[in-house]
Amino acid sequence: MVTRRARGFTYLAVLFILAILMGGLALVGEVWETSARREKEAELLFIGNQYRRAIGLYYDSTPGVVKRYPRTLEDLVKDPRQPATQRHLRKFYPDPITGKNEWGFVKAPDGGILGVHSLSEEKPLKIAGFRVRDAGFEGAAKYADWKFIHTLPAAAPAAAKPAAKPPGG
Repeated sequence: MVTRRARGFTYLAVLFILAILMGGLALVGEVWETSARREKEAELLFIGNQYRRAIGLYYDSTPGVVKRYPRTLEDLVKDPRQPATQRHLRKFYPDPITGKNEWGFVKAPDGGILGVHSLSEEKPLKIAGFRVRDAGFEGAAKYADWKFIHTLPAAAPAAAKPAAKPPGG
């Protein structure tokens, strides 16, 4: 026969085991959420660089001497300046952080789109260890600070002038 006191200890033991299990589940949930955010960050870096690359291709393929940036993201999917269909981007990508098809734009001096960025105000997990092309993202306070901007290649250094002959030489 089980005494009243033994039932009380069994009840406490079950409660203690449940508390440990709940704490473990909370920890697993937190690790899972962090892993999912890191995955979304990696996806944002990939997609942002796809937009950056497409903007550069659009700019470089501008006919004539005066180069232009796209006016809309639709121009990247189907370039209206070309007689044949030319795609600098295969499809529109949603922002993986917000899950929406909306992007913030960095405007070019000509009024076109120089770059894109997320509209999320969340603090990123990744704050260091970026690739060279994304080095400007280090220490960013929010995902909206990760601006994927097309930069022109550095101009070739001017040809060195021949050295002047020293006097009397």
